[in-house]
Amino acid sequence: MTGVLPFSERDPETRRALQLDALAAILPMDRRDQLAKILTDDDVATLKHLAKEGMGENSLRALASDLGYLEAWALAATGAPLPWPAAEGLALKFVAQHLWDPAQRDADPAHGMPAAVAAALTAAGVLRSDGPHAPATVRRRLASWSTLHRWRGILGPFVAPGLRAAIRLAVRASARPRRRKSRRAVTRDILDQLLAVCATDRLADCRDRALLMVAFASGGRRRSEIAGLRVEQCAEEAPVALDPSDPTSPRLPCMAIHLGRTKTASAGDDARALLVGPPVEALKLWLERADIAKGPIFRAIDRWGALDDRALTPQTVNLIVKRRCALAGLDPREFSAHGLRSGYLTEAARAGVPLPEAMQQSQHRSVQQAASYYNDAERRQGKGARLAL
Repeated sequence: MTGVLPFSERDPETRRALQLDALAAILPMDRRDQLAKILTDDDVATLKHLAKEGMGENSLRALASDLGYLEAWALAATGAPLPWPAAEGLALKFVAQHLWDPAQRDADPAHGMPAAVAAALTAAGVLRSDGPHAPATVRRRLASWSTLHRWRGILGPFVAPGLRAAIRLAVRASARPRRRKSRRAVTRDILDQLLAVCATDRLADCRDRALLMVAFASGGRRRSEIAGLRVEQCAEEAPVALDPSDPTSPRLPCMAIHLGRTKTASAGDDARALLVGPPVEALKLWLERADIAKGPIFRAIDRWGALDDRALTPQTVNLIVKRRCALAGLDPREFSAHGLRSGYLTEAARAGVPLPEAMQQSQHRSVQQAASYYNDAERRQGKGARLAL
């Protein structure tokens, strides 16, 4: 046989790309090819091991992205791949080059990330920001770096007091405000505008209407949870009264969504959210029109109206939200799929829903995080910010 080289004789980049094919469902093709250029053979073996061990797709995707960035940065900053274990000095260098003070940079051009390092990362397609990174991004990449050390069975420098102090001081110096994942929340009034542009008989409109209503009403589900939702997770419940205090009140359809494994819950937690009324009707109509009886609920539709067997990706869910915003005359840059999650809690606060009840539906584990949406809603409606009017 000629024309096809044995696997062992192919160049390292091609070998890594072929090995990453095993993660094709998690890593988009363009990302796979980019990572094959940056990662080492050991890195690829680690990612495949984590996938085999059952790490969640979103966690593995984020870990692969962070590992790719760290390897690219190490090559640009030191001329060598990431060492295992990493020295504390290298982690401190990473912090210093990503969390820095823009005012100090004006006075001292050597402060922060060197221009040559930034140029190399930009050329590699992994750096898109000219300023200091968000503290949350730096902390996440350090956490990923630490996780990879643990999975390799080695200790890293990530609990060293010096590193923790450096991060704390650098965050203070960067003075960068925390940004929400969606600049604006998709509150009920915004949701109504999005649903208004899903009003035709087109199959895509039927799907997007059900997707938006289910994502919002089920507590603001994450885009990955909506993308991965399956028919087998849905179970009809007994109808509920429109007004629980009135025995003669009309009955509304009710459905339970068993969430399974999520960002904050394991598959064995039996976390679930309830849908009542219009969202249930919208979901049933979509399943009926798309003739879906099992498997993924929300699927791609091509330009000829043919339905795909595969589930939507989380990125596609985000694009659907942005596309509907554009059709509704809203700025899509202001919104993302996460706006449905923040919008649910904001709307719950406006409606006077007790925080524990809202968290039971949204499945937030952090009271502090969930309460921040309540605090924002109360401040907007309160008198404290209106004294100058």
